[in-house]
Formats: sequence, structure tokens, C-alpha cells
Amino acid sequence: MYWKKKGKENTERTIELALTRAQELGIRHLVVASNSGFTAEQFLNKGLEDKGLELVCVTHHVGFAGPGEDEMPAETRKKLQEKGVKVLTTTHLLAGVDRALRNKFGGVYPAEIIAQTLRMFGQGVKVCVEISCMALDAGLIPYGEEVIAVGGTARGADTAVVIVPAHSNNFFETKIKEIICKPREF
Repeated sequence: MYWKKKGKENTERTIELALTRAQELGIRHLVVASNSGFTAEQFLNKGLEDKGLELVCVTHHVGFAGPGEDEMPAETRKKLQEKGVKVLTTTHLLAGVDRALRNKFGGVYPAEIIAQTLRMFGQGVKVCVEISCMALDAGLIPYGEEVIAVGGTARGADTAVVIVPAHSNNFFETKIKEIICKPREF
């Protein structure tokens, strides 16, 4: 499925497609990018527990929006966790120290090149690869299994993929099996 435009307006349909494909393939683990908690909450509204699905929510790292700032309100984080969502807030796989070097000294570094290459498929595809590998590194999803990752462009969700992520130390073993949906224009 290709959306005409990128953005939050695709969130509900992206979630529906991701959940349908998860059921078709027997996938139990979903990884979603959700900095404020909005997209993760939309998944919960679809009755994940009744479908036997587990959700991991990956946020921006604390400090992404500003020094010491956590974009997800504490009450939202608590609510998600109480409903069984695993919330991961950590350094981004394709940013981190490489971005610090670029910001301080200029230039382009390997992780930035990888990120830009993945963005050729759209920001959401890059996000899906990144968050699924981060969730695997944190031990929140099983190794060697297909998962569905959902990401987007800025806010909301507009991209979903079936992926077998690899740990960051073997990043290039990651396999994108299917692109369920993404914006055609980005």
C-alpha cells in the first residue's frame, strides 16, 4: 500500500495493515516508534492483548528535543507500561556519537551514511530498521524472528515493514522481508 502523502493522517490505516499482516503471518511482536506515546496508544485501542500481540514502543532518547527533555510524559509512559507495552528510551542506533561528531566537526560518518541510504526508501523505512534493531539489542524482542516495525515521518505512523532485525554489531544481517505500506511521496 502506498500513501499519497507522508504523515500522521496515515496512522490508523497503517496500524490496521500492520495488525492484519501480523495475523496473516503469525507474527506476535510489534515494534513502534512513538515519542509522545500517541501511536503506541493507537495500537492499544485495537485490542492487542486479545490478538496475542506484544508491543514495544521506542522513543527518542532523552535530550533529543532539548537538554534533559523527555518527549513522552511520565503519565503516558506509566499508562503504556501498565498495559504491557515495553517502552525503550535509548540512544538511536543510527545517530548517537556519529551525530555528535557531525554536529561538532562537520562531515559525514558511517552511521549517517547508512541512515541517508535507508531514507532513499523513506524516513519511515529508516525508522523501522533502526527501532527494530534497537529493540533487539535491548532484549525486548526475540532474536531471529520476523517482527513488524512501524514508523513514520515526523509524527504518527505512515510506514510498516516485516523485518528480521540483527543486533547492532551485525547490523548488515538485518533483512527487510516486506514493505507493508509507506508514503509514495516523501
